[in-house]
Amino acid sequence: MPEKEFCLLHEPWILVMRKDGKEEEVSLLDVFQHAPEYQRLAGELPTQDVAVLRLLLAVLHAVFARYDVNGQFAQITSPEDALRRWKSLWDRGSFPMQIMEDYLLHYEERFYLFHPERPFYQVAGLNKAIKYTAAKMNGELSESNNKVRLFSQRTGDGKNTLTYAEAARWLLYVNGFDDVSGSSKGRGENKQPKYKVGWLGRLGLIVAEGKDLFETLLLNLVFLEDGEEKLWGKEKPIWELGTVRSDASCVITIPDNPSELLTLQSRRLLLKRKGDLVTGYLLRGGDFFSEEKAFAEQMTVWRNAAKKEGDPPEYYPKRHDPTRQLWRDFSTLISQGEGKHRPGVISWTAILKRKGLIPDTHCKFMTAAVKYNSTGMINMSVEDVFSDSLSFNTNLLMSLGEDWTMRIINEIEVADKLVGQVGWLASNLARATGDTDGKNQQNSAREQAYFRLDIPFRQWLEGIDPKKDSMDKSCSGWWEEEKRIIRVLGKELVGQCGPQAYVGRSLMNMKTKKEYRYIAPEVYNQFLYRTATRESLEKGEKKNGRSGKATKKASK
Repeated sequence: MPEKEFCLLHEPWILVMRKDGKEEEVSLLDVFQHAPEYQRLAGELPTQDVAVLRLLLAVLHAVFARYDVNGQFAQITSPEDALRRWKSLWDRGSFPMQIMEDYLLHYEERFYLFHPERPFYQVAGLNKAIKYTAAKMNGELSESNNKVRLFSQRTGDGKNTLTYAEAARWLLYVNGFDDVSGSSKGRGENKQPKYKVGWLGRLGLIVAEGKDLFETLLLNLVFLEDGEEKLWGKEKPIWELGTVRSDASCVITIPDNPSELLTLQSRRLLLKRKGDLVTGYLLRGGDFFSEEKAFAEQMTVWRNAAKKEGDPPEYYPKRHDPTRQLWRDFSTLISQGEGKHRPGVISWTAILKRKGLIPDTHCKFMTAAVKYNSTGMINMSVEDVFSDSLSFNTNLLMSLGEDWTMRIINEIEVADKLVGQVGWLASNLARATGDTDGKNQQNSAREQAYFRLDIPFRQWLEGIDPKKDSMDKSCSGWWEEEKRIIRVLGKELVGQCGPQAYVGRSLMNMKTKKEYRYIAPEVYNQFLYRTATRESLEKGEKKNGRSGKATKKASK
């Protein structure tokens, strides 16, 4: 086998979807040249697409922080300069390939998947590392050396090997999302120091989506740090470095430039091959830095971890919850001010809108995340991969939309209260049939309620136009719709309970030492009253909360 093989600049390995819906593999140069013709990246997992997208963005930052669209060397020296550079790319509608080819071909030796000295995203001669099979690298399989997935999408020899193209994609994925199943493993000198999951696995990833891949790349090409009028430091993507770090689990200073952060080496890796297939790889911990106020990261949502109100804010990336629809976290995405920090890519979209650089239309954001199994060890192994998206009018990001934003957040709180009431109904109907707890029925009803509200809320949010719509009229219409949905579900729950629920049961509340009577008709009538108006909903929340506790004292 040749020592130098499979150059990512020329070999097809990136999966894309064309606008006719067909998928194909293309090279790194091709993906830039034909970006306007592709709908989106179309890898095996949405998280893999994010990993590939970040590589593409690193290339764009490295090139266009230094060169204009005409290929002239012209470093960005001011915020105005940055916005002009971005606008010139957007208006052009395609990437100037001559300058991009010149740049990438200058570093061609650094883009070989197999290379005796500088294999791409790897450490040549890596030792004192954990050995894994190709099945562990494949995120669709997510197998470890001692845990086999029962229902695999690939079987037999097929799951033990990867093509070079597949391995290139999964190499990026493992670097960003790897778990900690290898932490503190090994024997003797090969024992691995403890490390965290890959950098991308610790984020609440969020990506702006355009009408095609070209627009998606441009909308995530954040030329000003954290959405403010502040320039980045000198670009330092991994392929420009004279040497790569090989020490395990290195604590570094957070990069001050996008291309270095986007190509962060969270793992030290080295692929192993046999013939023309990858059979496994070596791995150990890579580069890490503190998550607190790591605002150089533009593609994550944030949470304020301050323990008390009034304490200085402590911002950390907020991982997505697979059980929560994205619209329920609308305030996390869009709110700013004291105790809040917008994702950089959303702040960037707001700047582009405010400066009139993008059309007066909707913006769409996609999230992707990995859920790790925390049994036995924190973030031990990958349990699931999930994604979501949300579209809304860009005017909501402007001062024009501030009042609307607060109203929408309030409407989401109202929806939460309605869901709480249908959960309350379900738990008390369960008690009426003899269940002393009702928690399972409560949780099931809440899940069903959010599922039924999901599409209607997204449609309502997407249809809001702050320039044209009446806030009171729009919100009133949504209230009637969500109330109808919740009441229909409540009626179904009553219809599903058996005859015993109409007879009722008396149960003792061990905390209050009082006996309460649960009867389906009375519980349902209270549910109807509580969901009749916004005022009665608020009173119902204050009286009983969402715990599903007793509703009515037993008759004597």
